[in-house]
Amino acid sequence: MTNKEIASYFKLTAQLMELHNENPFKIKSYTNAAFKIAKSSVSFNEVSENELVKIDGIGKSIAEKITELLNSGSIAYLEELLLKTPQGIVEMLSVKGIGPSKVKIIWQDLGAETVGELLYACNENRLASIKGFGQKTQEEIRKAIEYKISSQGKYHYASIENYAEDLIRQIRKQYPELRISLTGEIRRKCEIISQIDVLVGKPDFSFEFSKSEYFTLPINLITCLENEFIEALFNTTGTKTHNSKINVLTTNCKSEEEIYQTNNLPYIIPEMREGLDEFEWVKKYSSDAIVKHSDLKGILHNHSTWSDGANTLEEMALYCKELGFEYLGICDHSKSAFYANGLNEDRVLAQQQEIDTLNKQLQPFTIFKGIESDILFDGSLDYTNDILKTFDFIVASVHSNLKMDEQKATERLIRAVENPYTTILGHPTGRLLLSRQGYPINHKKVIDACAQNTVAIELNANPMRLDMDWRWIYYAMEKGVNIAINPDAHNKQGYHHMHYGVCAARKGGLIKSMTLNAFSKEEVATYFSLKKSR
Repeated sequence: MTNKEIASYFKLTAQLMELHNENPFKIKSYTNAAFKIAKSSVSFNEVSENELVKIDGIGKSIAEKITELLNSGSIAYLEELLLKTPQGIVEMLSVKGIGPSKVKIIWQDLGAETVGELLYACNENRLASIKGFGQKTQEEIRKAIEYKISSQGKYHYASIENYAEDLIRQIRKQYPELRISLTGEIRRKCEIISQIDVLVGKPDFSFEFSKSEYFTLPINLITCLENEFIEALFNTTGTKTHNSKINVLTTNCKSEEEIYQTNNLPYIIPEMREGLDEFEWVKKYSSDAIVKHSDLKGILHNHSTWSDGANTLEEMALYCKELGFEYLGICDHSKSAFYANGLNEDRVLAQQQEIDTLNKQLQPFTIFKGIESDILFDGSLDYTNDILKTFDFIVASVHSNLKMDEQKATERLIRAVENPYTTILGHPTGRLLLSRQGYPINHKKVIDACAQNTVAIELNANPMRLDMDWRWIYYAMEKGVNIAINPDAHNKQGYHHMHYGVCAARKGGLIKSMTLNAFSKEEVATYFSLKKSR
């Protein structure tokens, strides 16, 4: 074991001691030991315990711990500290720029227990409001976390989409005559990407790719003959399961559409070529019916400075209008979300008065009065019916008590769905991609309950969520359940996350007619009104 490796054990021990409010003098002893060990020219692996004691900065107690580590591969005291510390908190300590004192605040005051939850809090502008942090620190932590996540071999699609497209531009600029395309999982717009596949119609082609500021990505360059480009593009785009059902009969096809035609099949868009429900899907729907970003008429589920958003309600409304949408659904956090400045009953009424004023000023643009109401542990919502009925629509979401088994989580969601005021079930599993799996639910039972109670399901467009999972969209459509593509925006720029929600929706084959926010302002108003009347 090298000095550096030994030092890392003592550094972690000191960090955990500080996290758990241990004796400050003892913490300083371990911190100093870590520094001395790392910098020492003596190989600690080659000296006896008696000799260790003689080394500057290494006392008897530390020498004993070094010997214990070298003999057993661990330190019992460190193992005790680890047992009472969530693994995600330990991982958080490895993020650049976050020491034990900050992690302690994040853990205790913010309630975040994983790096992914912390990143999400940064994106929601929640960390900046905590004493000792601020916008600058929040931004530094966000960048540090994104870098850490990017180095683990898997990436959010949103993190690399622009970089991948830039790679194509680099090649086209230098070789404008080449046939070139992204392919593989990034062409399918998978929510998680492990590499960038680039297809070039030139067998001996090579290219020196430039590196991104934050990402060092594996780039898989695939080459083929120019006249085989369409066949190669088809073969490298879909999964093996999808491709196994298609016979590529000729290298002379001029388009992928022609490949499907020769197999007596309607065209299947690249996003859907996963080998799941797409061959059943094309028996009932047309690719022309799949929702597009241009089909969206409004943006539902957004936050303002009334709770934990970064922009005022007026700013959120004006930018939504500027983007060409007909309506905005504001859904600030409810009173149980105290950590997010949730609205108590008096503040609910005050916000609704502001909405009335803005609607007069901004017409025909409309702000619908919504709330993201917390689903409590027993499945109830956190307002009385007298308050719930004052909203135009309600997004019901779980934000607390996430550690549930499948039965409890499913029952909890179904009870919330059965509440007559619930309009949309928000991010149904609570997952954070690459960070938190989310609670397990019986998707079929939850979707069936939504169908029975005329409740739509959210496809949360935040690229860290994309929840509901697109794999359940086909089943939801079969049951007649509408899907709302919601950005869960906590600032104006968050509206642009709708792009990623549409990508996921298209993967699942969501059609325009079953996309709630593809309804016109009048249609969605009628939908909300009918739901309340039931």
